[in-house]
Amino acid sequence: MEILNYINGQWVKPEVSEYVDVINPATGEKMTQTPLSGAVDVDAATQAAAAAFPMWRRTPVQERIQYLFKLRDLLKAHIDEIARIITNECGKTFDESKAEMVRAIENVEVACGMPHMIKGEFVEDIASGIDELMIRQPVGVCATIAPFNFPGMIPFWYLPYALAAGNTYIVKPSEKVPMTMQYIFHLIEQIGFPKGVINLVNGAKGAVDALLDHPTVRAITFVGSTPVARYIYSRAAANGKRVQAQGGAKNPVFIMPDADMNMATTIIADSAFGCAGQRCLAVSLAVTVGEARNTFVEMICDAAASRKVGYGLEEGVQMGPVINHASKARIEHLIGVGVAEGASVPVDGRRAIIKGYEKGSFVRPTILLDVKPNSEIWETEIFGPVLGLMHVNTIEEAIALANSHSYGNQASLFTSSGAAARKFQYEVEAGNVGINIGVAAPMAFFPFSGWKESFFGDLHAQGMDAVEFFTQKKVVIQRWPREWSRKF
Repeated sequence: MEILNYINGQWVKPEVSEYVDVINPATGEKMTQTPLSGAVDVDAATQAAAAAFPMWRRTPVQERIQYLFKLRDLLKAHIDEIARIITNECGKTFDESKAEMVRAIENVEVACGMPHMIKGEFVEDIASGIDELMIRQPVGVCATIAPFNFPGMIPFWYLPYALAAGNTYIVKPSEKVPMTMQYIFHLIEQIGFPKGVINLVNGAKGAVDALLDHPTVRAITFVGSTPVARYIYSRAAANGKRVQAQGGAKNPVFIMPDADMNMATTIIADSAFGCAGQRCLAVSLAVTVGEARNTFVEMICDAAASRKVGYGLEEGVQMGPVINHASKARIEHLIGVGVAEGASVPVDGRRAIIKGYEKGSFVRPTILLDVKPNSEIWETEIFGPVLGLMHVNTIEEAIALANSHSYGNQASLFTSSGAAARKFQYEVEAGNVGINIGVAAPMAFFPFSGWKESFFGDLHAQGMDAVEFFTQKKVVIQRWPREWSRKF
């Protein structure tokens, strides 16, 4: 598959001399190359989007969502093909890739409700003969800077809402995984969007900086690590843009003594090791409370050791590789840091070799026992299949431990006590909270929340937050005295 840009309704060969290889992380084989587009290509996409904006914003919202209905149908019809591409370039299992696209489609479906969500407000006779109304209007040219770990889903946290609200759009996929969006844009081409309404630019930091600095781009969305999210937020905001930048995470889960241990173990293992731990809602720290330690530690170690690792398109595989060899080396280094800080490794996934896939970037599920608070391994987002275990004596200690961390993306509690659950969900400082849930991923009609160092901005992805982000409010106060109306 040759990777091209899609600008103004046409496939365009980028104006570049530099490419980066795209490697199948399971096989180690080169699949294609990503062109590293820069300011020239970004400017072309931005000009096309800007030229299309006046016409697109005047297109009635009922007509705009008809394109999204077609997009939804095409994504559903081709979900298996898209999932295979995601597995081959990203590494996750086929079922995980397919589930990712189900979430993408859900966002398209919610955005099809834009005629209702975009409604304004009206108050008659705020004073004699004076009415006041608030209307929502599109922002203009908007762009997404997408990560590697969910190449199909995350652009759809934003794209359908922006388009339905009347904005024009540019998608910049991760240079590590360009093939998924390349395929999806071939489906988008079939829909017949007006030229320039939706564009695709491939590249790395050069393309990102060009989007952040371009005066015509009015809003930027991003998902990635906290250092990059802070950079994106600071630079885009300094240029007067709206920004939502999702950062990193170190998601804790707390296991109470009254929890269903079989259920908790299964769900926590799926959360920690699903997608090879490469998701912002993956459980990173499992904290036993009181007597829960007596049974949970052995059970989670058994679950980690028995997980089948391999190529995600093979039958029965439960976990695929991490994205590349550099990520594998980083994860294995951090496991070593944890050991140096005093943690033991009852299940060690380093130096994994999968028969038939010796060139793959595999790290098996790993358990780090007795992680210390405020240690490097406690602070650092590993972004791999590594679960740290800790222990506290009470739920008050559990909540204090969670709240002491700089991240606040997700926190979960496993319990059969309604009182404990209510206390936890009320007091814990995290934007997404799970009760007997391992991955507290909001449905598309709820915002994908995130607190503290896990998010930079005000309005989050999905649902009404996305509608608010991609529209700007205008208040109109108008005087029509009754005696005037009687003259006509």
